[in-house]
Amino acid sequence: MNKLLRQAGTALVYLFLIANAILVLSPVIWTVIASFKPGSNLFSSSFEGFQFTLDHYKALFTDTPYFMWYKNTLLLATANMIISLFVVTLTAFIFSRYRFKGKKNVLMSVLVIQMFPAFLSMTAIYVLLSKLNLIDTYTGLLLVYVAGTLPFQTWLVKGFFDAIPTSLDEAAKIDGAGHLTIFFDIILPLAKPILVFIALMTFTAPWMDFILPTLILRSEEKMTIAIGIFSWISSNSAENYTLFAAGSLLVAIPITLLFVVTQKHITTGLVSGAVKE
Repeated sequence: MNKLLRQAGTALVYLFLIANAILVLSPVIWTVIASFKPGSNLFSSSFEGFQFTLDHYKALFTDTPYFMWYKNTLLLATANMIISLFVVTLTAFIFSRYRFKGKKNVLMSVLVIQMFPAFLSMTAIYVLLSKLNLIDTYTGLLLVYVAGTLPFQTWLVKGFFDAIPTSLDEAAKIDGAGHLTIFFDIILPLAKPILVFIALMTFTAPWMDFILPTLILRSEEKMTIAIGIFSWISSNSAENYTLFAAGSLLVAIPITLLFVVTQKHITTGLVSGAVKE
């Protein structure tokens, strides 16, 4: 009887997981099919009578400045990843290893700020960047990205650094190592999983974002992939959703490959900060 109950429970779990997988993958499958079907109507795409064409992908590379959008997005995502990694890891190291007045209050303030939705600050961001003459610049966009990801990621990386024994720092100091030597030669090599996770998150944010580039960027030559494809298809007399499906599929492929390659480090980085020695 107990064996039958366990088997029934296992079957229910598998059915639940399969149903969730179908629910999640159905829009992806529909988008892939739509990108290879002729026409411009997304709802004309179906699983029956499939017709294969590469016209939408050819149109992306011949009728649109897709390579320019791709280059802009890659430059922005890479710069955000490098700057965020440096700022987040250095800030987390300071909060993890140093003692100073007001440390706890600053950490709590950072956590409280992170609780407010980003949409509440859109107007303030635009006004501030306007005063600084940073509208339509990658500098202004990077400033918003780095400042927006700093609170949560600092807490996350600090939790990982706290799990690294301070005895390693003390042994290095005895050998004459300074604070920067400890940071670069001891802490960072041991923090590889969380660094990979932070790098992937900060690279993905500009790559997939649509709202902030639309708010800040104005010039056509500075457009990212998201706003470039959207503005191009919406400027035509008929909105070409199948072309948009092809463009979005090409955008998703690099991110998907990165997630597959770094999956082990992502899992380790997510759970490691919760364990302390």
